[in-house]
Amino acid sequence: MEYQFRRNRLEGTVFAEFSMDHEVLGRWFAEELGDDNSRANHILTQIIMIKAGSQNHWRDIGADLTIDIDSEQVRVFANVIDFEEDYDLDEAMNLYDAESESYCGLEDFESVLQSWLAFINQK
Repeated sequence: MEYQFRRNRLEGTVFAEFSMDHEVLGRWFAEELGDDNSRANHILTQIIMIKAGSQNHWRDIGADLTIDIDSEQVRVFANVIDFEEDYDLDEAMNLYDAESESYCGLEDFESVLQSWLAFINQK
């Protein structure tokens, strides 16, 4: 999983670009997490608790994207795809899943989150 972080110095906004099959992670970092240092640290604390076995699972439902963390992996997905009904779509009409949902290992995500924290704390 490759990624790159950027900042628009004029507007102060932050961006994250991830490799194919992980694009939604970039949206989550930029749009849901942004430069919120305390929230990023809170998520790191949740990861530490999961790795220590004091909790099994943590979920945060954002405005457009949800992050789901367990002891093995992290799932980020668009809120609109977390519904019970299955729709039979023509093959050509299927959603491009990498833009709506992505999985990565817990350790990989923790490393990226630490890199994000270092990035947003650079001024």
